[in-house]
Amino acid sequence: MSGPLATARLELARQAATPALTLMVYAGLVLGERAGLTLQPALGLFAVLPFLLAAVIAAVTQAERLAHFAGEPFGTLILTVAVTIIEVALIVPAAFGGKSDPALARDMIYAVIMIVCNGLVGSCLLVGGMRHHEQEFEVKGASAFLAVLAVLSVLTLVLPNYTTTAPGPALAPMQLVFAAIATLLLYGVFLYIQTVRHKEYFTSQAHGQEAAREAGGKPFPVFRTVGLLGACLLAAVLLAKMFAGYLEPGLVAIGAPPALAGFCVAFLILLPESVTALRASYANELQRSLNLALGSSLATIGMTLPAVAAFAIYYGRDLALGVSAQATLLLSLTLLVSTLTFGTGRTNILYGFVHLIVFAAYILLIFKP
Repeated sequence: MSGPLATARLELARQAATPALTLMVYAGLVLGERAGLTLQPALGLFAVLPFLLAAVIAAVTQAERLAHFAGEPFGTLILTVAVTIIEVALIVPAAFGGKSDPALARDMIYAVIMIVCNGLVGSCLLVGGMRHHEQEFEVKGASAFLAVLAVLSVLTLVLPNYTTTAPGPALAPMQLVFAAIATLLLYGVFLYIQTVRHKEYFTSQAHGQEAAREAGGKPFPVFRTVGLLGACLLAAVLLAKMFAGYLEPGLVAIGAPPALAGFCVAFLILLPESVTALRASYANELQRSLNLALGSSLATIGMTLPAVAAFAIYYGRDLALGVSAQATLLLSLTLLVSTLTFGTGRTNILYGFVHLIVFAAYILLIFKP
């Protein structure tokens, strides 16, 4: 059999292979544990990681295809919900399980901001600047991203250090409810601005023409994509639960610092969109690159924190949200440098190097605080 039909069936089989394989791996590991063949923490961590990564990439890819078909504002919501499901599946078992880690959500949120605003943005500006010398973007869109990100990051990572109702770097239940609702509302208003009210702040002419060309192509397989997205999310959630059980013991077994757990979770979630953002910057679509990069950080805080807060209140657990003085200083530097970078509407390789230096300092302080 050859021709378009055979090509379509081959593509469908390729897309279905990842969730099918990850589900088989999960079933095999569960059966092995029930038979008494429990893996060592470090071995289990590295055994599950590649399959979890494949499932996350496959899920985000299908969500992006469905989001592009649905258009705005539903497209952004589809992608955000898909990513949030995976994030919560990674955090909740580790944060509220038998050997709970109340600081995992904080470390993950902080890692997302550092990875996106310094590592990813710096890489995009450097890659784009080296090829195109200077690149332009919409200042109003970048300012909106940074305004919301500054409030969300300070509200969730800095304010808990200065409250007195609850001991330690945590929020009292009423304060946590307020933070969750405020975070969700602020992110919701931002989505409304980005996808309905002021779409022109976040679009470029080249990206709009590309979307128009793709919209006029062949019919989109809606039900097939929804089915594949569901299978990929199921595979990712099941493996995420198992990965979370190996994460803390595995890092301890290899002598890694506890803060590396949050970095690993953030890296897993951000990897698919990071690759797309780098490709967009290389293709001189910096606006699209920034939308992907900064949008992923807002989605992580705006959707994941309320979900994790709900689980914390349900289980009666405290969340250690406040970061250290060292991290507060680095977070402040990140917001300051980002404001300067996105204040003119044009970037070059210097701005990329500046952000990457801050990211290198963050990585160093994980291992040598």
